[in-house]
Amino acid sequence: MGADSNLIIPKDYYPKLSLIETEKAIKFIKDNFQKFLSNELNLTRVSAPLFVIPETGLNDNLNGIEKPVDFTVKCMDKRAEVVQSLAKWKRLALKRYKFAENTGLYTDMNAIRPDEDLDNLHSLYVDQWDWEKVIDRSDRNVHTLKDTVKSIFNAFKQLDNELTNRYPMLSSWLPETIHFVTAQELEDRYPEDTPKERENKIVRELKAVFIMGIGGDLNSGKRHDGRAADYDDWNLNGDIIFYHQVLDCAIELSSMGIRVDKESLYNQIKISGNKHLLDMPFQDMIMKRQLPYTIGGGIGQSRICMFFLQKVHVGEVQASIWPENMIELCERNNIHLF
Repeated sequence: MGADSNLIIPKDYYPKLSLIETEKAIKFIKDNFQKFLSNELNLTRVSAPLFVIPETGLNDNLNGIEKPVDFTVKCMDKRAEVVQSLAKWKRLALKRYKFAENTGLYTDMNAIRPDEDLDNLHSLYVDQWDWEKVIDRSDRNVHTLKDTVKSIFNAFKQLDNELTNRYPMLSSWLPETIHFVTAQELEDRYPEDTPKERENKIVRELKAVFIMGIGGDLNSGKRHDGRAADYDDWNLNGDIIFYHQVLDCAIELSSMGIRVDKESLYNQIKISGNKHLLDMPFQDMIMKRQLPYTIGGGIGQSRICMFFLQKVHVGEVQASIWPENMIELCERNNIHLF
């Protein structure tokens, strides 16, 4: 199977912005969206690590099969791993920095995922805004989750208005509201389809959707998608997906959720068969209730730029490396990769 086998090539595609216009628009999006997001969620920007020591338990193991990029730190004689996300580091940072309830942080996260299958939406390089916010224990509920999603959607709407005013050749693709559906409801509605096919069908209808309850087994015994056992509560999490009109498919812009407490951490680790995680410092702090209750997530920077600039390949908004046959095929179809 070739590297371009999963590539979608829209008929008669032509980018609405030139390369240099695209670069300027990317900066406009990044400058403005982080401002809208921080205002909506009451967040403060902080600095974050590019790598961590694996024994701390701070790295995100994603679906549990991705191998993090690692290297040896000569002066410490230790192995370090490039972060795969900052889901755990952020919660610890909220404690260390003594953030108050209903306040939080956001930061730039950069990662390398060498096991990724490359296509229109996936790259070896991941860039996102990671954010995390302190909540009260009583706020660990679906109401808090939905209200937070609506606030993030408001930030997207503000960006949409600013961008279409500045670049009138870009039409708005966002609906007025975001809709909520559980992964189980999707399976019940489309029982014969794969999770990705379900996402495509629901987002074609509703345009902007938050799919809730990702990580645990559905009634079929299968998962909608994988989630690490030790950060999101699988009953109180989800993905924000929008409808990409040119690609005619769902594009995930954010994965987020209310973080595990002692009970949900223990149950999820038991289900996943990773009880060794409980011996790590970060997870031990959760079991001892030494960390604040939080909600948080990641919002893809290149995915946002790709969606709002109406590009059909993430390489049109992000500098990375791509197989030669993919580059050639894209170039023949007016898809100009950075």
